[in-house]
Amino acid sequence: MGALNTLVLNKGAERRVRGGHLWVYSNEVDNRRTPLKQFAAGEQVVVQDAAGRALGVAMMNPQHLICARMVSRDPTQCLDRGLLARRIETALRWRERIYGKPFYRLVYGDSDFLPGLVVDRYGEVLSVQCNSAGMAALQDDVLAALEQVCRPRGIAFRNDALAREAEGLSRQVDVHGDVPAWLTLEENGVVFEAPLLEGQKTGWFYDHRENRAFLQRLAQDASVLDVFCYAGGWGVQALAAGAASLAAIDSSALALAAVRRNAALAGRADAVACLQGQADEAMKQLANDGRQFDIVVLDPPAFIKRRKDHDAGLKAYHHHNRLALRLLAPGGLLVSGSCSMSLAMDELVGVVGSAARHSGRFLQVVHSGGAGADHPVHPLIPETAYLKAVFARDMPL
Repeated sequence: MGALNTLVLNKGAERRVRGGHLWVYSNEVDNRRTPLKQFAAGEQVVVQDAAGRALGVAMMNPQHLICARMVSRDPTQCLDRGLLARRIETALRWRERIYGKPFYRLVYGDSDFLPGLVVDRYGEVLSVQCNSAGMAALQDDVLAALEQVCRPRGIAFRNDALAREAEGLSRQVDVHGDVPAWLTLEENGVVFEAPLLEGQKTGWFYDHRENRAFLQRLAQDASVLDVFCYAGGWGVQALAAGAASLAAIDSSALALAAVRRNAALAGRADAVACLQGQADEAMKQLANDGRQFDIVVLDPPAFIKRRKDHDAGLKAYHHHNRLALRLLAPGGLLVSGSCSMSLAMDELVGVVGSAARHSGRFLQVVHSGGAGADHPVHPLIPETAYLKAVFARDMPL
């Protein structure tokens, strides 16, 4: 890579970057001295403060609100194949220290100082997303670095996330090596199969691992409803821990096929009933049928994808939690989850409390949790702590 262009910040705008933040916003750039339109998406630049002091190297996307993402504090060090390999190696060593088996999120974007890169490991197969323009420009180097560090049997680039559109990137899936249509993984002692190439995101959601482990402790002999079940991460783990039955709701036929497949792997195929349809309509039908469950798990997709969606998304969380409580048996347990980075934990607790008041129920929060240690939080980027789970117990009075 040749000499880098320079991005100059407005006076005082360097404080966050000097303090350790990785993002530069477009309104922090001195557009008179370094117009954003002169930069190419994916280009790496040296970032300077208004006095000309170098702050490090960043990857550009001039069309995005976050127009630059820091990748190095050394103004002479680009993010290249060698640095990618070193950072992936660092990330790998941490995950190997935590988990005894190779099933985890290997790279988690900003928190691993690799903005825009997500890598999930399924034994000898890796599932990868390059969700920023800068990381997309480095995809060949990402591939080479992962092959060097992990020696995988196959790598799938699941570059079909909606987030890529905001970066001006195309959506596609690329496969390198031997990549099966269905992955095998293990979580909390339970073996699963998940659809890699046609499933959601990277094929599986490792983030709720610790929360699912907590649920296992409470599942013995319980009837369980798993709403937005996907491949059965919550419900099938409850079955494996001794739950009496599982009702699984999802709009995807593929997801419900995965639930049946995974229940069979757990030896509990006869304990599962699947309902295909929109979650709120399916819950209303169950309520109209007089059904109630000892445990209701509500783990929806992000209802708040952008900050401007906050109010509408908050209403969606309220709506679905009220429906869930209609299906909760007296003394039962509601597990309410959120993966919306713009919804704070106290807001989710407030949603649960409001739903309880609306339903004439009294709930006590007995546990709350976030993502596992393979999803480390960048201390200056609260968006990396996107995941929440609230466990609330109904208290008959």
